Amino acid sequence: MITLETYKLFLIVMAVVALVVFVALFFVKAGYGQFFDPKWGPAIPNRLGWFLMEAPIFALMTWLWLSSDRTWEVVPLVFFGIFQTHYLQRAFIFPFLIRGRSKMPLTVVLMAIVFNTCNALMQGGWIFYFSPEYQLSWLWSWQFIVGAALFFAGFVINLHSDYIIRHLRKPGDTQHYLPRGGMFRWVSSANYFGEFVEWIGFAVLTWSCAGAVFAWWTFANLAPRANAIYHTYEREFGDEFKKLRLKRMIPFIY
Repeated sequence: MITLETYKLFLIVMAVVALVVFVALFFVKAGYGQFFDPKWGPAIPNRLGWFLMEAPIFALMTWLWLSSDRTWEVVPLVFFGIFQTHYLQRAFIFPFLIRGRSKMPLTVVLMAIVFNTCNALMQGGWIFYFSPEYQLSWLWSWQFIVGAALFFAGFVINLHSDYIIRHLRKPGDTQHYLPRGGMFRWVSSANYFGEFVEWIGFAVLTWSCAGAVFAWWTFANLAPRANAIYHTYEREFGDEFKKLRLKRMIPFIY
């Protein structure tokens, strides 16, 4: 078992690596989704890729929970349930909702597995091993109430935005369309906004550095991609897109 000092160093390293990733992704587009690029190497079906990326963090968090001395403590159990809600949907529901036969580079999948493994160690390490004992009263603290509200608001925004994106085309249609409705009234990457809000909420409800580092990672990974999507829409839709006066990911800000 690692020490608290080693765990804190691990969080610092993860935060610094996120900064490097943030800068790099403004110059290199991760080659999946609408930026799929065969130069990234062998590819696998999108559905399988998403499952392989997201299932390990669900499994590892479960193992960390069952292996800890806090398995049945109420507050850590609530944190665990909230965290797993996202990954239950992401690993076991979302992949089977994907339409079409698009593919994902295996290198992207492997990098995501590495990050998700590290993130499970960050979040599970804090919740089940290194945090001070959370008293039951934490569940009616302002941190938990505000954080849980943000998490579930972001979760709903993310699900609704994904639904809009999935239904942009009818079967057999290959034309490109601008997503509209929901948070797409304000940003061009509403699904990313929802996910970012989720993990800000989780950082607040746990009031932890581990949660804050994950929220930072979420922004570092998604903000450059939202920027790339924004400029893609500018090129494809021209004045139609510009007239919408959208932000990239965060309403009224970015």
